[in-house]
Amino acid sequence: MSMRMLARQTTALRSAARGAMSARLVAGSRVPQVVRAPAVRAFSSSVMRAEEYENPFGPNSLYKYTEEEEMLREAVRRFAETEVQPLVEQMDENEKMDPKIIKGLFEQGLMAIETSPELGGAGSGFLSAVIVIEELAKVDPSVSVLCDVHNTLVNTVLRKYANDQLREKYMPSLSEGMLGSFCLSEPGSGSDAFAMKTSVKKSDDGKHYIINGSKMWITNSAEAEFFIVFAQGDASKGYKGISAFAVTKDMGVEIAKKERKLGIRASSTCTVNFDEVKVPVENLIGEEGKGYKIAIEILNEGRVGIGAQMVGLAQGAFDKAVAYAFEREQFGQPIAKFQGMQFQMSQIATEIEAARLMVYNAARLKEEGRPFTKQAAMAKLFASQVAERAAGKAIEWCGGQGFTREQGIEKFWRDSKIGAIYEGTSNIQLHTIFNLLAKEKGF
Repeated sequence: MSMRMLARQTTALRSAARGAMSARLVAGSRVPQVVRAPAVRAFSSSVMRAEEYENPFGPNSLYKYTEEEEMLREAVRRFAETEVQPLVEQMDENEKMDPKIIKGLFEQGLMAIETSPELGGAGSGFLSAVIVIEELAKVDPSVSVLCDVHNTLVNTVLRKYANDQLREKYMPSLSEGMLGSFCLSEPGSGSDAFAMKTSVKKSDDGKHYIINGSKMWITNSAEAEFFIVFAQGDASKGYKGISAFAVTKDMGVEIAKKERKLGIRASSTCTVNFDEVKVPVENLIGEEGKGYKIAIEILNEGRVGIGAQMVGLAQGAFDKAVAYAFEREQFGQPIAKFQGMQFQMSQIATEIEAARLMVYNAARLKEEGRPFTKQAAMAKLFASQVAERAAGKAIEWCGGQGFTREQGIEKFWRDSKIGAIYEGTSNIQLHTIFNLLAKEKGF
């Protein structure tokens, strides 16, 4: 039985007898395996119900996971260690994502985590996506962000804002093997994203939108075949003139300059050009002039994803450095036995724990349908700071070995720097947090 058929069957069973079904039996029949087959696509076909968030004895801890979430974490960990780890150094040196990794992510069902089984996905919750992003980042943040953007930005925009026709047209392909990209930033509009110059107008016959302009710093763009593009239709309306569109590469999208970056080098970041690109009118996402609303809301979820990436990165650097500190001996004992080292490790471990709980809390709030904008900004801000500190300390703990590429720790530090920049700089997060705090206080 295919994973898609299994997902459909499971959904039907849950609808008929949700209260009577054993979650253990359902999950047990679908334990994900790290093989070159779509083994994880149906690791879950339901999102946790609201009443399951609290037990009769009071609130749950943030470490309460469903059985499916636990299995997912272990499956992704195995995939990252066996499939991704052997290629990390080569991909970083070549500044190119190995196609086998992208193929493997799709085969494992990790590129359609929240997509419904009817459209080829797993139908799981947002925390599941966060878990995947975190586990991948422990091994390679470049692979993590590829998966993150595809799930939390591209798929989510279609799932939440597109009509049924668009979802049915593109989401099965985005579940099976077509990589997506999110085109918002431009050379002159980074933090001020709504100062965009990319324009859109309707054709004379009214059957197409015509897009002209350029986007910059676009993640996944070198490998993507599908793009969510934001364009200005009426500059006199300011941000209320912006609309969002579903665009495929074969419509005339041009991938231009590929950036040479300090970190996450295997993740492609390119300039994307649109020269008289004709997009069918039915590919408008949502309503005309509502693109700004889509962008604002979706970036809140994206920030939680980046927070998860930074937490995974910090944990990956920490784990490698601690293991080395127990092996490296000086003055007759492992350097991890010296109190000065122990205190530093304890401090970083505490900060990683705090960042992880902030990220998970934001994810749970989002799943529960509660406001989470402030928590998302806080989680992204703090996790990026912790990632940089953890990776920097990891280099110091490993001394000369940490400074070389041999241990693979210096890459974590290089990768950590982007956390303070993309999906909203740290200053943007601070601005958002303060405005929300002031509003809460009635100012």
